[in-house]
Amino acid sequence: MNDIRSARRVLRNILRSRRTRREIAQRQAEFPRPRVDSIDVAVYFADTRTNLYQIRQWYAPLRELSAEHPVAIITRSPGAALTINEESGLPVLYLRKVTELEEFVDQQKLKIVLYVNQNTKNFQMFRYGRMWHTFINHGESDKMYMTTNQFKSYDYALVAGPAAIDRLSRKLWDFDVDKRAIEIGRPQADHFAGTTPYPHDDRIVVLYAPTWEGDRPAALYGSIASHGVALAEAVLASPSHRLIYRPHPRSGVLDPAYRAANEQIIAAIAAANQRDASAHHVVDDGPEMGWQLAAADVAITDVSAMVYDRLATGKPIIVTRPLAPEAEVDEGGYLGSAEWLFADRAGDVLGDVDRVLRDAEAQATLAHWARHHFGDTAPGSATRRFHAAIDHLAAEWDRHAAIHAGDAPERDSGDPLDDEDDEEGMPATGD
Repeated sequence: MNDIRSARRVLRNILRSRRTRREIAQRQAEFPRPRVDSIDVAVYFADTRTNLYQIRQWYAPLRELSAEHPVAIITRSPGAALTINEESGLPVLYLRKVTELEEFVDQQKLKIVLYVNQNTKNFQMFRYGRMWHTFINHGESDKMYMTTNQFKSYDYALVAGPAAIDRLSRKLWDFDVDKRAIEIGRPQADHFAGTTPYPHDDRIVVLYAPTWEGDRPAALYGSIASHGVALAEAVLASPSHRLIYRPHPRSGVLDPAYRAANEQIIAAIAAANQRDASAHHVVDDGPEMGWQLAAADVAITDVSAMVYDRLATGKPIIVTRPLAPEAEVDEGGYLGSAEWLFADRAGDVLGDVDRVLRDAEAQATLAHWARHHFGDTAPGSATRRFHAAIDHLAAEWDRHAAIHAGDAPERDSGDPLDDEDDEEGMPATGD
């Protein structure tokens, strides 16, 4: 039975992919090719729409960067291409075949290619040697993902701050951290903005932003099934608090119990708003990420990049302690001093919310770790460092291009056709 369901799913995905490719062909005018030699920086996103959250947070920093170094986004999935084209405000290319990728590379003198995840199709881009392949990630965290040996596949990695440097130095053998890892802070934090979907009143706003259930024992960081229902019910029962619930886009894709708990929280929020129209509790699944982190008085997150997105604001955080003993928690950094919420205390979360808002020691600890993970968090600082890192890599490209000016051009020998695109997709990483 499982084999039949899997076969049906594969067939559905193939048919959906073909329909989406036809739609792109019909809307070709919306995907104009950039002029020859006009693009300095390409963002390579080989994933599907399921994982668009990984690139969405980079839209605003990339648009700002493009004023100095023209940027284009390369996609390999037709669905992702359509959505990114609608959202990003940047040139988007759908290059399904490796031959199409080669043609684009031949037309542009790409200096830098940026990657936001570890999708296996990244290796189809790595074959081109005359550009800097640079990992920018989609968030800072102390997950095992942040020290994978895959970092060595890239020429450079743009990392958040001193904590990332320490982490890579401890975990990776023979990795030249001083040369290949460049600190830039969190440029996205300079763009945390947006209109809040509730009135500004005296309620204490609590953001609950859990991660998904994970796809292997060591990555079982998700808290919706273990903490989430009790936590949400406690906040919703208080007339002094407002809940913003932002589940991970992949919540419940593998675990039915996790999916059911997610649906239970959403239903509880709807019921609470029906009981009290002034509560304005929020279920947030929109594409914009930032205003939630800036607006909430207290954020509750799982062990994920969301911890560090919030840390970049310098505002109070509570972290859910994973229930699974296999889930790896690196307490060598901020998590060693985090305000932990254990599953058996999730129903008493409002006491923890009150404490982190008012306790001077908790506030001092938070400020210390914000500096350690992101360096200078003053507005605009991270953007300046991001631009400086790209300027440095572009200058290094110019230097190497001058040295090798007489060399023969690269030619690709890859398979000219990729597999069918899977519009449902599976996560490129555990994050």
